[in-house]
Amino acid sequence: MTQSRPVLFQKTDRLDQMPFADSIDQIKKIQIAQVMQEWPSSEIHSIDGYLHQVLSRIQLPSAKNGETVGVAVGSRGIDQLATVVRQCIDFLKSLGYSPVIIPAMGSHGGARDDGQRAVLASFGITEASMGAKIDASMDTIQIGELSPDFPVYFSRAAHDVDHLVVINRIKPHTKFQGPVESGLCKMMSIGLGKAKGAGIYHQKAVEHGFSWIPAIAQMVIDQYAVLFGLALIENQEGHLANITAVPKHEIVMREQTLLKTAKTLMPSIPFDCIDILMINEIGKNISGIGMDSNITGRHRDIVGDFYNHPHVKRIYVRSLSPQTNGNANGIGLADVIHASCLESIDFKSTYMNALTALSPEKAAIPLFFHTDKDCLAACLHTLGNPSPQSIRLVWIEHTKNLKKFFISEGLNSDLNNMNGVSQISDWETISFDAFGNINHMLNNNLPGY
Repeated sequence: MTQSRPVLFQKTDRLDQMPFADSIDQIKKIQIAQVMQEWPSSEIHSIDGYLHQVLSRIQLPSAKNGETVGVAVGSRGIDQLATVVRQCIDFLKSLGYSPVIIPAMGSHGGARDDGQRAVLASFGITEASMGAKIDASMDTIQIGELSPDFPVYFSRAAHDVDHLVVINRIKPHTKFQGPVESGLCKMMSIGLGKAKGAGIYHQKAVEHGFSWIPAIAQMVIDQYAVLFGLALIENQEGHLANITAVPKHEIVMREQTLLKTAKTLMPSIPFDCIDILMINEIGKNISGIGMDSNITGRHRDIVGDFYNHPHVKRIYVRSLSPQTNGNANGIGLADVIHASCLESIDFKSTYMNALTALSPEKAAIPLFFHTDKDCLAACLHTLGNPSPQSIRLVWIEHTKNLKKFFISEGLNSDLNNMNGVSQISDWETISFDAFGNINHMLNNNLPGY
């Protein structure tokens, strides 16, 4: 007998008997204003010219008989990634190499070859646009072991090419801290380990942490003809600020230095002790866990929970990004979500990601309601229903865009004592449409939404 998925309540259900009904009137009285952060300029203004200089300094021999090069590309939405990958491919072709794009994203894309192709396509990386074949096979081979019970697996597609180039962003990881975190080494180990390797490695992390990442990366470097790694660093506004071509034998050490640079360019929410953090969208293109825990200050994980700056009491998520293709990994870090999030979830892809990372809590479904008004009222009610004048609310587009965002009146005194953050709009009440959702006019004030 086929059973339909249970629905807790419908849009037509009356919610006026919910305990938060009294908080709805309070939500309508909250005053918000848009603020803007300023940072020192660090953006690369001509990616083509900058990257041409970086690649020109690499002393590579010309290819022999059309040698193949696997160009490893991950699943993150990196600024101008398609431009970087295409120019790298063109550079390799100019030396006579035959590039092949290899998705290096572990179990992402539902752990399917078509899913990983779709992830790349969402970034503008296709065979037609790049002028190179994509080999998205999920097959792996064992290339060694770190201990008798710790086998190391590697992409068969990456094994079969003559050389490798690895392209990735260097940044703090959301799950752990170490000498190297998210970057070239992680891509060579977890990313090119495909779903099989990524699953085993995360299991080992429960007992051993992630200290094995450099060791696996070094194993790959020792066994394969890695031509170079292309390390990308973004600034506070999510724009490329640094591109470094790292020679094979320098990757593990140089990445440690590059990570320190990346940390100095990380954005942050400049306010602390936030009652409600409202986020327009989360997704894999934004962070591995949908919303960067280095920004929200909140993380739940078997290898370690944390709760730090900006010390958010309630997180409300309004939607999934289109580029995440239904992968809602990280949604469990929210307290309340709009029902549109639930309707957008690809549960197979989400569960595959969460189970591979041993993080079922990241896929847990929070409280959900069908309108912004009800979602915010539920948050307010569970905070003890503070007054509209005192509520400390921050409303951002997503955790990669913290240039402009909204704050509530309760943060005005903090704002007046800050440098580098200025108010750029008048105070106004949150405006809702006839359906109880925030008016689109207000949404449009947030870039990219």
